[in-house]
Amino acid sequence: MRHIPAKTTLQSAAGAVKHIQSGQRVFVQGAAMTPQTLLTALCDRSEDLRDVEIIHIHTEGPAPYVEDKYAKSFRHNACFVGANVRGAVKTGNADYIPVFLSEMPILFRRGILPIDVALVSVSPPDKHGFCSLGSSIDITLGALESAKVVIAEVNPHVPRSHGDGNIHWKEIDIAVEVNRPLPAAKPREVGPVELEIGEQIANLVEDGATLQMGIGAIPDAVLAQLGNHKRLGVHTEMFTDGLIKLVEKGVVTGEEKKVLPSVIVATFAMGTKKLYDFIDDNPLVAMKDASFTNDTAVIRQNPKVTAINSAIEIDLTGQVCADSIGKLQYSGVGGQMDFIRGASLSEGGKPIIALPSTTSRGESKIVPFLREGASVTTTRAHVHYVVTEYGVANLFGKNLRQRAKALIQIAHPDHRGALEAAAFSRFEKF
Repeated sequence: MRHIPAKTTLQSAAGAVKHIQSGQRVFVQGAAMTPQTLLTALCDRSEDLRDVEIIHIHTEGPAPYVEDKYAKSFRHNACFVGANVRGAVKTGNADYIPVFLSEMPILFRRGILPIDVALVSVSPPDKHGFCSLGSSIDITLGALESAKVVIAEVNPHVPRSHGDGNIHWKEIDIAVEVNRPLPAAKPREVGPVELEIGEQIANLVEDGATLQMGIGAIPDAVLAQLGNHKRLGVHTEMFTDGLIKLVEKGVVTGEEKKVLPSVIVATFAMGTKKLYDFIDDNPLVAMKDASFTNDTAVIRQNPKVTAINSAIEIDLTGQVCADSIGKLQYSGVGGQMDFIRGASLSEGGKPIIALPSTTSRGESKIVPFLREGASVTTTRAHVHYVVTEYGVANLFGKNLRQRAKALIQIAHPDHRGALEAAAFSRFEKF
């Protein structure tokens, strides 16, 4: 455990980042808790710094440290590639570490990637001196345990969440007072394709199931169609505003969950102010370390775990690419495999890969072979349910020829002929 100082120092952002030195590794808390004031101040003193490594998962807002003009000062090592750093990873100004979300904290805790300085956002301390890490616990605790110096933005807009995210004021070396509303993630537009996929998935969700869902139009469409379900629980990597209505309607009760029953378990949340207000001081929500939420051994204990994850493309054998477009690193491995495996081992569980049948350009997302350079996020042996707007294919227990036939049946009709021809070429006697 890191040294706990006797007293926290209150400084300006410019003064706080002077404690960061050349050659150090700096962790940045992510999602809505991204400490943008400190990051701006850090870039402002770039002339004094060389070879500072910045590491984080997805962050909200700008990421100026990946710009060409800061190339000598900063090097970003991404555990997840968001839109704000995607271009830098592509051009080589940043790097990507393939790693499951469940194992990211291990990189810090085991000293594989020890942290020199951690930049975080916290709520003001309560009467007992405890601050909250708010809506983004994820890999932050592991970084704090490893860090030699902790610098925190203290922001009254940070929700005081229950769960693992309480840290004492004395664990913060340097505090910077800010008053900035949290970034809001607007709901994605749900079109007819997403609505159809959402209906297909909703029909797979059983009463008493434990849900895991991500962000985007498809998860929102699923949540919108679960209003008549009963006794649903939530043990997820993240959640958004769409869950609140189901809680208010009494659909989500968590009464059949085995792990933290009656409590919504997540590791981070992204949404509107309504979502952050919902999390604030709400004992129905437990924000936990990613090494807990994404632990397959924990996930599988819950009944009927229904894990809903997305894909960029899937080949005719069931290999899923969800984090790259060919050679372009688009996002990250994240927690997809954690939950796909956990759901498959859960009693009555259903691991689901959901994707539109075509891209915005009309290209098929069900393909004979993954693109050159594409990563295999989830192996064909792990894939069970695949859902498009044209139906559901359950690949579990099917051989390669049967898989290809099942996937072609849920492909876009315009592409089924070409896929059948490819299958005939690949599998004799198809």
